[in-house]
Parts: sequence; C-alpha cells; structure tokens
Amino acid sequence: MKNINPDDFRVIDKIELSKIPTELNIDADDDEKEEELLKIQQKLSKRQDAMYAHNRYGVLICLQGMDTSGKDSLIREVFKEFNPRGVVVHSFKTPNSTELEHDYLWRHYLALPEKGKFAVFNRTHYENVLVTRVHPEYIMFENLPGIEKVEDITPKFWENRMEQINNFEKHIANNGTLVLKFYFHMSKEEQRKRLLKRLENPEDNWKFSTGDLKERERWDDYMKYYEEAINNTSKEHAPWFIIPADDKEMARVIVAKIIWEEMQKLTDIQEPELDPKVKDNIDLYKEQLKG
Repeated sequence: MKNINPDDFRVIDKIELSKIPTELNIDADDDEKEEELLKIQQKLSKRQDAMYAHNRYGVLICLQGMDTSGKDSLIREVFKEFNPRGVVVHSFKTPNSTELEHDYLWRHYLALPEKGKFAVFNRTHYENVLVTRVHPEYIMFENLPGIEKVEDITPKFWENRMEQINNFEKHIANNGTLVLKFYFHMSKEEQRKRLLKRLENPEDNWKFSTGDLKERERWDDYMKYYEEAINNTSKEHAPWFIIPADDKEMARVIVAKIIWEEMQKLTDIQEPELDPKVKDNIDLYKEQLKG
C-alpha cells in the first residue's frame, strides 16, 4: 500500500473545503486496507501500554464530521486492539440542564484524558462554533450576559469563542495532552447514499433520524462554518487533519497512521525500569514462587 504521509492531511495554511477531495485514490483493495489497519492497531496498542506506564501524557482525539461520515465505526475499528482501561469515548449530545449552568467548555474539561490514557471526543467542543452558528438560537439556553436575543450575537462573539477554544487547547497541550483533531470530509452525495442505505436496510433503520434530513438542508452553512473553524483553530499544538471520508476503510487507515506518527514525536515515553533491588533478586523470587 502507498505510504501515507500525515502532513498531506494536516491543515497548515488556509483551506477551502470545496477544493479538497473527499476520497483518496490509492491502489489498495479492502483486504489490504484491513491488513494495514491491523498492523497499526497493534503498534498503537503497545505504544498506549508504554504511555500508560510512563504516566506523563494523555491523548485527546477529536472527531468531527457530518452525520454518517463514519466517526462511530472508526472508533470501533481503530481502537479495538487497545486495553479497555486505556481509552474512554465521550459522545457529546445536546447540553443537559446541569451542563447549561456552567460555561460551554466545562463538560469537556471533565472528560479530558487522565495521564496515560486516550480520550476520544465523538463530536466535540467544536459543536459550540458549528451547530450553534447554524442554529444561533441555541445560544440563548446558555443565559450569557449581554445576550438577550439572537441579534445580540455578533461576529465578534464567534471570534472570541474560537479564541477561547484555542486557549483551552493550548492550556491542555502545555500540561501534557496530545491534541489531534480530525474532520471527516464527506461529499453530500455520499451522505445521501448512506442515509438511503439506513432506510433500505431494516437492521439499520434505527440509525435514521428525521433530524439528519433537516441538518442536510443546511449543508452549505455547515461547510462554511467548518471551514472557518478549522482555519482559525488549526495550530501546531492542536492541529486539524482533513480526512477524505467517502471511503470508510481508507479513512480508518489514515487516522490510525496519523495517530501513530504523532505519538512517535513523544520521544521520552519509555516503560519504567524495574527497581534494581528487585531486578537483582528475580531468580530468588522465582524460586520462592515455584516452592
């Protein structure tokens, strides 16, 4: 399989989503993709074990994308070789009454990974500059000072919110959290096919929601705000990667490879060495256990 270079997907300069392909043309069949993913899964699992023992870093994986873009299945496939103690998945839905009594980042702080662990945010703090921009009326539930009506929400409000998100990510990065953000770039046509499949296959009917169709009508708005959010928040300490998502199997390989390569940059991660006194007496302890 063609070598995957993470920098090909990293957002460094300003991007236009309409000019970025939603599928990566690569000469590999599904079996080859599955084999490649398995290799990376196993390497990631071992690396996570070492990170757990090292106990200095956490890893935050942020997944964003339109409905049906493949986030759930990617989580299931990419992390299935992990020790369950090493990864926690959080799916952020509409804020509940308790969460609305705090600032919008509060619930995300609570879900950050412990040292030695991965946290996966399936939909993330970026919903607060995506869904709320498409539906600014949702901001009214936050009871913010100076925001009495939707018309009070100015462009400066969104600039400030993205600056707050940048500060949030810089703070956690400076304190040992590796932050990696993935946007699943799917075509509108591919989404149509996947939604239709949910309706046509009885076993997938439960996945369908009429809300998906309502949000689909705002596709262009979402693309505009995704583009703006990505351009304003892709930083060296918390980069965005745009993943061509029309091919789910390939998307999983790409994301796994990027995570692996980025973790390789944490060069100080080492499994702790055995206490010299214990090491010197290993044979003695073996004999005691045999007896």
